[in-house]
Amino acid sequence: MCGIVGYIGFREAWPIVIKGLKRLEYRGYDSAGIALIDNNDLNIYKKAGKVKELEDFAEGQNLTGTIGMGHTRWATHGAPSDRNSHPHTSNNGRLSIIHNGIIENYAILKDELEQRGHTFNSDTDTEVLIHLIEEIYKNEKTDLLEAVRLALKEVSGAYAIVVMDQDNPDELIAARKGSPMVIGVGQGEYFIASDATPIIEYTKNVIYLNDNEIAFLKRDELLIKRLDNVVQTPYVQELELKLEMLEKGGYDHFMLKEIYEQPRSIRDCLRGRIYPEEGKVQLSGIKEFVDKLKNIDRIIIVACGTSWHAGLVGEYLIEEYSRIPVEVEYASEFRYRNPIITEKDVVIAISQSGETADTMAAIEMAKEKGATIFGICNVVGASIPRLTHAGVYTHAGPEIGVASTKAFTAQVTVLTLIAFYLAQQKGTITNSKLIELLTELDNIPDKVQIALQSNDLIKSIGEKFKDSRNCLFLGRGSGFPVALEGALKLKEISYIHAEGYPAAEMKHGPIALIDEEMPVVVIATKNSSYEKVISNIQEVKARKGIVIAIVTEGDTEVKKMADYCIEIPDAAEAFLPLLATIPLQLLSYHIAVLRGCNVDQPRNLAKSVTVE
Repeated sequence: MCGIVGYIGFREAWPIVIKGLKRLEYRGYDSAGIALIDNNDLNIYKKAGKVKELEDFAEGQNLTGTIGMGHTRWATHGAPSDRNSHPHTSNNGRLSIIHNGIIENYAILKDELEQRGHTFNSDTDTEVLIHLIEEIYKNEKTDLLEAVRLALKEVSGAYAIVVMDQDNPDELIAARKGSPMVIGVGQGEYFIASDATPIIEYTKNVIYLNDNEIAFLKRDELLIKRLDNVVQTPYVQELELKLEMLEKGGYDHFMLKEIYEQPRSIRDCLRGRIYPEEGKVQLSGIKEFVDKLKNIDRIIIVACGTSWHAGLVGEYLIEEYSRIPVEVEYASEFRYRNPIITEKDVVIAISQSGETADTMAAIEMAKEKGATIFGICNVVGASIPRLTHAGVYTHAGPEIGVASTKAFTAQVTVLTLIAFYLAQQKGTITNSKLIELLTELDNIPDKVQIALQSNDLIKSIGEKFKDSRNCLFLGRGSGFPVALEGALKLKEISYIHAEGYPAAEMKHGPIALIDEEMPVVVIATKNSSYEKVISNIQEVKARKGIVIAIVTEGDTEVKKMADYCIEIPDAAEAFLPLLATIPLQLLSYHIAVLRGCNVDQPRNLAKSVTVE
């Protein structure tokens, strides 16, 4: 959840670290801090609030030093405050640490350290870890690298850490378990970060640290070893990320930019994977498992949040076209029960970041039970692609806005491809039908572009409902997960209470909420359940509810009943989620902006949930 940055080299560290924190602020933004070493003096500046407040606070102070590290926080242990901000220091003030994750046994360790005379200045688990490192460093008479290694063997939980020693200003130590960490390799310099966004400006050569690995960095030296003390040979990869992907590009917010990037991101997801003229889908990431796929008993999709909604869409598509039973599970619930999983099952794990803690734990459990694991992920080099047997990247590009938009449609696109690929392999679809569907799928990016043209209309609708306190979203079939996703978007960025429901379930409770002040957003496109949805709209109108309908271009029936209609291009039912979600994203965005909310960094949220 938190963002970490580290640097050691020949440049001044402050500009690199502060710029890196701004790029990582989507990972946490309730406080920030930076530590620098200058002539064996450790200077720490930290402040509750956003990175800009830290920058203002540190202005005019000593920001010199060619070694430094910074942290932007999403609070877990301890409320957001100056004292709980990272970096934290050891009891003697010599060592400092930044940390992403949770140390689960911190309370026991803290009691032991207090009995040994340690005094703590914060409420965080992180401060306990740096005190433990100091205690081992002092008592074992070893070097700092070994002290960190021994300390990490005593802790349970998840972490990505960077440690500095003011008496050794030529070294940094980093380690990870369950939280992401990437090392940028330069000439006479190294960079450390939670992801590649702070690094790309300086080098394209990176090393993704694996779980239970520790890195020892000097300006001209890099050593990586496992917690069991076995030295590792680092694998250097080249980043495909481009610097311009990390800028707003003239848009007011990253979220709006990412909404408008969807024609491109869906096209990138399809590129090289579909051949409409031949009626062929090619997924090289999973092709070696073709024989297994033809004989599996079922598919289990595990995910969290928006990715779980994408998984629900995948359930409809896979069952419809490949006739394989599908179950969709919240990873956070799946991992804590004892599900029945066999070697004949395929588990598909979906995560934008590839670092979602609950999803990774679900993967590990399923692997232990013999299932084959596929991953759907956006971030190359992330943990989930490395944990799974095979998978498919979405190629959506960096998503900086905390509320997921283009990542959702990219995940749905991949699941659509998987459904067609499985149908192709199992022979549950004719070649002529597949040609028809793939031809239309190839045109979906253009139809998304058309759907975006309703932006001004949607903004005007948003102006009428910006002060609403509640909102209901209804859909049938694959429109139901679209309704869930629309409700999630509205609640997470505008703070309006919103719920998504299957339209038919409205009569089983939610209809009691409907009155003349309740906006009800209905997915009412022309598909197999169109007539049923019209009946649901009539039920809402009979109770004086306000209907905002997402309709197929040229619709006349719904327009007679709904208060507001937003048109999307006509398309096969399989592609409804890719089109219907666009106006819902724009509606949420405009309502949030009109309410004065921080669209890119909504309160209490962070982009990547790397803790339980």
